Amino acid sequence: MSDTSQHPAPSTAAPELPASEFAWHRLIGVDELDVGRVTTVTVERESLCVTRTESGFGCLANACPHQGGPLGEGSIEGGWLRCPWHGYDYSPRDGTPPPPFDDAPAAYRTEIRSDGVYVALPIAPSRSRTVSDQLVETMTAWGVAWVFGMVGHSNLGFADALREAEADGALRFIGVRHEGAASFAATAYGKLTGGLAACFAIAGPGSTNLLTGLYDAKMDRAPVLALSGQVPSSVRGRGAFQDTDLSAAFADVSRYSATVQAGSDAAELMNLACKTALVERDVAHLVLPDEVQVLPAAAPERPAGSPQGRTGDRGVSPAAGALDAAAEVLSGSKRPMIVVGHGARSGIDDIVALAEAIDAPVATTFKGKGLIADQHPLACGVLGRSGTPIASWFMNEADALVTFGVSFANHTGIASYKPIVQVDFDPMALGRFHAVTVPMLADVGVAARALAVALAGRAGSPSAAAEVAARWDIWREEKQRRQVDDRGSGVNSAVVFEALSRLVPADAVMTVDVGNHAYSFGRYFEPCGQTVLMSGYLGSIGFAFPAAMGCWAATQRAPGSQWAGRPAVSVSGDGGFGQYAMELTTAVKYGMDITHVLLNNGELGKISKEQRAAEFDVWQTSLHNPGFAEFAELCGAMGREVTAADDLDDALSEALAHPGPALVEVLTDPLLV
Repeated sequence: MSDTSQHPAPSTAAPELPASEFAWHRLIGVDELDVGRVTTVTVERESLCVTRTESGFGCLANACPHQGGPLGEGSIEGGWLRCPWHGYDYSPRDGTPPPPFDDAPAAYRTEIRSDGVYVALPIAPSRSRTVSDQLVETMTAWGVAWVFGMVGHSNLGFADALREAEADGALRFIGVRHEGAASFAATAYGKLTGGLAACFAIAGPGSTNLLTGLYDAKMDRAPVLALSGQVPSSVRGRGAFQDTDLSAAFADVSRYSATVQAGSDAAELMNLACKTALVERDVAHLVLPDEVQVLPAAAPERPAGSPQGRTGDRGVSPAAGALDAAAEVLSGSKRPMIVVGHGARSGIDDIVALAEAIDAPVATTFKGKGLIADQHPLACGVLGRSGTPIASWFMNEADALVTFGVSFANHTGIASYKPIVQVDFDPMALGRFHAVTVPMLADVGVAARALAVALAGRAGSPSAAAEVAARWDIWREEKQRRQVDDRGSGVNSAVVFEALSRLVPADAVMTVDVGNHAYSFGRYFEPCGQTVLMSGYLGSIGFAFPAAMGCWAATQRAPGSQWAGRPAVSVSGDGGFGQYAMELTTAVKYGMDITHVLLNNGELGKISKEQRAAEFDVWQTSLHNPGFAEFAELCGAMGREVTAADDLDDALSEALAHPGPALVEVLTDPLLV
């Protein structure tokens, strides 16, 4: 605009409204704003620009009509209010711009009273149902009770619908410090419960920050719903601020992705997103353009979507031919062995009953650790690189294998040359890496029950339990020898996990990060009922603590839920915790009862180990750490540092009993794993 010295004097009056259409509100004290100054005041939900000039107080809508600049952050120059974004000028009293312009912000009458300056604001209409409300109502009908994310400028309309739903008790929102933590938390919720939680972000970097946690969900077959704000459609594809092609960015990670347009059937798109996530156990994604979020819901009386009539019973029975073939393999076996993976979680009781019926030792994959307690007479721990010599011994001795919900990862070490009956709900998982003797498409629990009936006449091996016990005796003696190793460079990991085996409650939900400590956890921790989650196929460092936040959310379910009231315990190294350390403040803010055990060895110990094994120099794996226990205290959590094995029990017991976030930092030796 032209120089303000050439502008005519601004007018001094704001337009009046009929008395029945406005209400008076106190704005500010008379002495709170000096002449020639501007400030922002919020009245109810309205943001207002308040000015004071020689001619008195003025009150305008706090948005420049040009591009929405915050007039309350502007300044008064030559009697005119100047927008801080683009320098457009307006009358401080009635918002009129200088000629030849005619775009003006709304102006409101002011009145000075004995206790301050008052403004006459139009009576706001009641809140109308929007597209975002319809979407939120639909996703809560599908069971979404938790949303993890960050509110920002391109998702405000949807955020307001979430706020309304939270006020009505339909869901809870957890505001995180980094969107990656939101996707890990939602993913862990899905891994644990099989149900659906959502992660929520703005356009551009907020949404791209979700991708790592979502890839973890995809690769470990966990349902999760991702919700992305998007720039207004009018500037989409034109290089606008934070304008990214989210459909393209999420194309690989999401099984279902759609953009909600102005004419879309919003409830149906959310139906499809939630159904895809739950049925396919995968990622579903919706993109929400900024202007669409606040549109009135099409046909406001139309009910939200729901799962009624949209899914069937997924307890699929095995085909008769596959069942007969599996029974034939196992009937001729003298030393059968059962291997269970994370995909067997829903049917583990039936699988253990089958093992007991045919006297078969049971090993788990690393992702399946804890599905059968190590104290069970037939349990032989984890199979593979992160496992026990018990499981590997029985793998070598077995003459037939039955696997339930197992992915056959190369780290697991299942002997492909043995007769294998593979049970999985996913036809693509059957024989994925190599042919198996009997591929059986079925629900794992249903299949286990059917096999138990089919093998009812088979004579078991009465020596199986005795053999398992003997192998445990050998391994526990070895573990005791390792626990006394001490190089004077920190606590031995075997000691840490022996203490955790004794002290962590049997009903705890445990999340484990990636690194040396994970190998130690697989070998040394003896689960007695705990549920264990990890970043399996993706193997993402930083998983444990944000995942524990998702698990904590699951434990807040109503009484009667199998997860209600269970403690959450996470375990990581210093490298992993450092990725999302500030989420400790999130846990404090929401009162999350999470105990985090941090094995601090001052380096990326797993990578150092791999460099040595590959005959490289150890390079760039050292870490400069704060005192994590002190950091926890600064965040408002409980923090304890352990430098000697004798102090472990007291610190862990205190942290586990603490009613809120607690962190135990154990200084460990990177070479004693």
